Amino acid sequence: MRSTKRLIVTTRVFGALAAAALALAACTSPGAAAPAGALSPARVGEILSSPDRTEADRTNDLRRKPQEMLDFIGMRPGMVALDLSAGGGYTSELLARATGPSGRVYAQAPPRVPRPAPAQPEGAATPVPGPTMSASAAAPPVPAGLAVRAKRVDNIVVVVQPYEDPVPAERATNGLDLVTLMFNYHDLGFMGVDRARMNRAVFAALKPGGLYVIADHSGRAGTGISESGTLHRVEEAFLRQEVESAGFRLAASGGFLRNPNDPRDRNTPDPPQPKDEFVLKFVKP
Repeated sequence: MRSTKRLIVTTRVFGALAAAALALAACTSPGAAAPAGALSPARVGEILSSPDRTEADRTNDLRRKPQEMLDFIGMRPGMVALDLSAGGGYTSELLARATGPSGRVYAQAPPRVPRPAPAQPEGAATPVPGPTMSASAAAPPVPAGLAVRAKRVDNIVVVVQPYEDPVPAERATNGLDLVTLMFNYHDLGFMGVDRARMNRAVFAALKPGGLYVIADHSGRAGTGISESGTLHRVEEAFLRQEVESAGFRLAASGGFLRNPNDPRDRNTPDPPQPKDEFVLKFVKP
């Protein structure tokens, strides 16, 4: 009888420990469980395998890990999203495919106005112009790459608006489910963008519970955004503080692009290896 009681007590103890471990895991890896209605990993895989995606995008997939990124975001059909600093539109197209015909993705590109040049990159003989340095009056209002993607995936809408006011007027107040900013927050430093104003505009545009997902190249502690034009990095804690100052709450961090072996003291790590990159998911309370 005594051994039976001991077995029952031991089983209860192990059960309690297992439950505690699961609870701890939920706290230390927030966002691990897919939100209700989110696309399954299998469906995300089907999207990535779409035959009309370009070979250039498939090559980029090897570095960007879109399966993990879309799973981390928790994409669901019908979402209305804004891809800030959309660049060539790689992320914009993925979001548009994931949200489907019932959703919409606004791909933001800044007006072509003169911006400050970045500080001289390491090893460069002359300063390298930043991504928005062109002041040519003949520059097209919509970047060519984005225009091509908007034709291929018809729920992409290209918007040419400044970073400080990046959201179309009809979506500027509680009109978005998701905003992404992929690997370009650091550029806003040397470009002189009013990041506080931009983050406030994003906060206003998101619905309560809406998500702001930012990925970037990790800088060393204490460097802030000071190495944005040289090493093209930003300190994670610095970025988090800026975004939270706008009213956001950190919901989850993704470790799928981390590389702890990157010394983070070069633009291109030495010895050659992937950059250490962080992914942060903020929520509007």
